[in-house]
Amino acid sequence: MKLTDVEQKMLDGAEGAAVQKAMDLLVRYGEALGAERLVETNNVCGTFVAAGPMIREFASQGSDAIFSEFNLDSTERVAMPPVKAYTCHLVMGIDSEHPEMRQASEDAIRVQKEGEQFFGAKGVNMLSTCTPYQVGNVPLMGEHCAWMESSAVIYCNSVLGARTNTEGRESTGAASITGRIPYFGLHIPENRAASHLIDVQIPVDDMMDWGLLGYAIGEMVEEDIPAFRGLAAQPSQIKLKHFGAAAASSGGVEMYHMPGVTPETRSEEGAFGGRPPRATWVYGPHERRTAYEKLNSTANSSDVDFIMLGCPHNSIEQVWQVARLLEGRRISPNTSLWVFTPRALKEVADRSGYTDVIKAAGGHVLSDTCPAISRIMPKGTRVVATDSAKQAHYLPAITGVQAWFGSVADCVEAAVAGRWTGGLR
Repeated sequence: MKLTDVEQKMLDGAEGAAVQKAMDLLVRYGEALGAERLVETNNVCGTFVAAGPMIREFASQGSDAIFSEFNLDSTERVAMPPVKAYTCHLVMGIDSEHPEMRQASEDAIRVQKEGEQFFGAKGVNMLSTCTPYQVGNVPLMGEHCAWMESSAVIYCNSVLGARTNTEGRESTGAASITGRIPYFGLHIPENRAASHLIDVQIPVDDMMDWGLLGYAIGEMVEEDIPAFRGLAAQPSQIKLKHFGAAAASSGGVEMYHMPGVTPETRSEEGAFGGRPPRATWVYGPHERRTAYEKLNSTANSSDVDFIMLGCPHNSIEQVWQVARLLEGRRISPNTSLWVFTPRALKEVADRSGYTDVIKAAGGHVLSDTCPAISRIMPKGTRVVATDSAKQAHYLPAITGVQAWFGSVADCVEAAVAGRWTGGLR
């Protein structure tokens, strides 16, 4: 790998032991990927604070030990310097401010809060959400980033036109204090062209349908880049958020092109860089129904214990939608409703009165995490209902629950009735 003079000095230790170890990690990582050089980045989204059992083993040694072991993959403890690149923290392990989530141990809560203070002092912004683009981190088109979190990566590449691969805790940790990431994959312009054409032959309108489309496409193209033909409706930010999360869950999609919607192409030909597609797939009524049936394949009981809304984290418009659907109603005493949104947006929901409406109905508005990350749900949960294709995909495998997937309205009705009556319409 060819390094600049500045990069070589960092690797030689001119900026301290932590930066040296970070550069060594990035060089080894880049060489394993076949990268010929590094690229500068000033936008890092990673995981620094955590409170899992392995992390807590190192907590007694201090947060520098946690950073060394889990962000630099180093058994030698080094002192973390202030970050060099703009850096934000993604989701936390728990929402420590809400008693509904306090099934975690007090020790876990303490370690997480100590981590927030330590890494915050080093310049890591505690956005604490899987949707950093909803709360201020909006990179420019063409900007090189180093982001974790599959649903954020696909949004960053496709909707914003910035450039990132799906990074890990170690590479983002190293990037935060060096301002560098290997130049490979989707950082390279020619690697961003579409490979597969998706011919959409039915209307795709509401959020549920965008989730189904994403889930079907992920299974079709796996890790390749699709481009779309036949999408008539202009999707909103919310719909693209849920579409991308679904595609990244059922497959490994990190980027897509929708001519006239996503910023890097205005035409189908441009999406493919002048080359013909390797394959063309059809998305029609059969594919839609198949995606719906797969997402609901684990559910066999209509009695619903837990309704989870907000994965990826809800926008403020989505919180308002839930409040409107619940106003003047009460959820069943046999169910729990948790609505997740970034903490910065929860404050807006609080001030706008949406949180009070949801609480009056018996629900809760939470932040910072989700059940798939925290592994926390209301005690005794056996059957979940969600508007998130991502959660319907992961929760049964992670926690062993049954999961129903449907529209927001279906989920709210299930919360009120305590039973699932949703379906494909």
